[in-house]
Amino acid sequence: MSLLDIQNLSVNIEKKQVLDGVNLSVDAGETHVLMGPNGAGKSTLGYTIMGNPRYTVSNGKIIFDGEDITKLSPDKRAAKGIFLSFQQPLEVPGITLESFIRNALQQQTGERVKLFQFQKELKATMQLLNMDESYASRDLNVGFSGGERKKSEILQLLMLKPKLAILDETDSGLDVDAVRTVSKGIEEYQKRQNGALIIITHSTKILESLSVDKTHVLVKGKIVKDSDGTLVQKINEEGFEQFLR
Repeated sequence: MSLLDIQNLSVNIEKKQVLDGVNLSVDAGETHVLMGPNGAGKSTLGYTIMGNPRYTVSNGKIIFDGEDITKLSPDKRAAKGIFLSFQQPLEVPGITLESFIRNALQQQTGERVKLFQFQKELKATMQLLNMDESYASRDLNVGFSGGERKKSEILQLLMLKPKLAILDETDSGLDVDAVRTVSKGIEEYQKRQNGALIIITHSTKILESLSVDKTHVLVKGKIVKDSDGTLVQKINEEGFEQFLR
């Protein structure tokens, strides 16, 4: 049984159809890459899997870990082990990065998080990501650079240990060194968790150190091509023109 099984999924935003009959299966431990031109519906698919109420499922189902989650709220999906990173992570004044992650862990497990062990793991994970430890006591993303915001999300990924991580344009706006650091964090997630990944990207830089199992091309709300990891290089060389026809 697949960890994630999307069946004939169609999605509307304010009565406009943005996904049309999407089928996608992801097994535990697999890395899938979702590519396509701007406006193809890539981010929409990520938000829909996560349960963003702006996106209305008009047809189809989302099965996660053997359960139909199509109508579940985002917090319940997160508790079941789904994680979504954002293209533009939001600032959250009034709650520190450390408190945010600790509270999220408690919501996820339903158990009190032991402070000493949590802080020890947080410190080690921040060091892995070359992140200044002072960021743990700063308000979430407030005053963070673009690179530090993305590192903050990978930090959350490693600390929360979800079964499925959806990374939406995580490499957007990052310099070469930041991309390497983020890629290292994603690699670590794969090693630690045997976690499944859906990486939504226009670029192939973040994929260079990762083993890609399957690549999907989304055009105008439909998956028009499924292949293995070699398709990433082909798209990198030839673009999306062949799929737009």
